[in-house]
Amino acid sequence: MQHRGFLLLALLTLLALTTAVAKKKDKVKKGGPGSECAEWTWGPCTPSSKDCGVGFREGTCGAQTQRVRCRVPCNWKKEFGADCKYKFESWGACDGGTGTKARQGTLKKARYNAQCQETIRVTKPCTPKTKAKAKGQGGGGRC
Repeated sequence: MQHRGFLLLALLTLLALTTAVAKKKDKVKKGGPGSECAEWTWGPCTPSSKDCGVGFREGTCGAQTQRVRCRVPCNWKKEFGADCKYKFESWGACDGGTGTKARQGTLKKARYNAQCQETIRVTKPCTPKTKAKAKGQGGGGRC
């Protein structure tokens, strides 16, 4: 009976050890924090189809190359890219001459070693004056 208990304990220990070794090998392969290479250089996220959605980003470190999944939001069609994160001021007043309004952003975070400008200026068309919503006026009630 003691032999069975000992064999069962030895088997469980061996199983736990092989699982731990397999997990460690996976971490080294992925080039994550446990990787030998410390200076990864990452390219931009390139969508698999069209100009947004799921895609891949390639990274290199010495002779190692990696591809990781990434995603470009479909409403992110800015010239400064999805890897440069900015803190923006409020929108300025509408410029009657150009029909646009502008605001400035200061770099908050550059992901994947992206080359980002420290400050940027973005513009958008001014919204036309909308008519006040006719709340509770005629025809919209229940029959």
